[in-house]
Amino acid sequence: MLLSGLNKKSFGSRDEQEVAGYADVMNIVFASYKNISFMDSQAVQRKRTPPPVNHICLCRSFFGNTPVSGWKRPTVKDTDNPSAAERRIPICSLQFSGEYVAAGADVITTNSYVLHRDRLALFGVEDQFETLHRVACRLAMEARDVHGAGLIAGSLGPNAGSYRPDLSLPEARAAEVFAEMAGLQAPYVDLLLLETMSSIEQARGAVMGAQTAGLPVWLAVTVDDNDGTRLRSGEEISMLPGLCKEMTLDTVLVNCSVPEAVTQAVVELTGCGLRVGAYANGFTRITDAFLEPGATVDALQKRLDMDPETYAGFAADWISRGVGIVGGCCEVGPAHIELISKQLKSG
Repeated sequence: MLLSGLNKKSFGSRDEQEVAGYADVMNIVFASYKNISFMDSQAVQRKRTPPPVNHICLCRSFFGNTPVSGWKRPTVKDTDNPSAAERRIPICSLQFSGEYVAAGADVITTNSYVLHRDRLALFGVEDQFETLHRVACRLAMEARDVHGAGLIAGSLGPNAGSYRPDLSLPEARAAEVFAEMAGLQAPYVDLLLLETMSSIEQARGAVMGAQTAGLPVWLAVTVDDNDGTRLRSGEEISMLPGLCKEMTLDTVLVNCSVPEAVTQAVVELTGCGLRVGAYANGFTRITDAFLEPGATVDALQKRLDMDPETYAGFAADWISRGVGIVGGCCEVGPAHIELISKQLKSG
């Protein structure tokens, strides 16, 4: 039975929380598949051309166990009337992505960051690996199409866990893993976004795999919250331009680090001949406790000083330093994106 047995109400790790979110979505989708008209054959026709703008507004797109505080995951209540649940699926699956597009995001990501075989295997649902990737892509496209504009970036997160370069796969094996995921998403998305890469080796393996899909590849790395000139691995971020030249990449971004560290990183990267992007998180920092096995988001604390105006100030500063892509990661919501978008489009 699809995703059966996932009835846990409390979770031992962030991976468990995220996979449970996918389980919720899949239960809704498969209960409502008769009412979903989008077909694979439509995917190629519905891709979009990148917008002719100097600055692009990027956002992470979430549903399920979103790390953005204050947003409640929509649920379908038990009902004897299946059509009632079916009518609610557009709201349940598209609401949050749609809010970002409506806020002015030029690029939204698929909700596929954690969709690695090893994570799904923990719950005995690895057989749904391909289906989950395709559903994530379709839902992002539907959210975009409701508002008529924007690009879809296929999100490919790090294997094993975020912020843990020590758990990275060897490059050759990583290339195989990322090539499979990139191939699944390629018919639907406009570009592939490798997110939260913590080391040069981790980034290289992911890029090797993603490039096999024949789509533009954007590389996003995460830096030390206390020293934005270094990756989480301790390697200097100044090594990235060399990697990008080696891998023929033209776009590099800094993500999921505190804004102050992101500023330090972009100072090192701008002027190196690459298009540079920045989308920080709204946590106080990534704590040591969060890096421990079984840790949950309870180990992280939301910053209370990161309102839309404050975050937009960081974004404006990044742009003044030569950044061409700005946006938001965890704890950065539609209100933040809306303000940044208005500032970009007002000149």
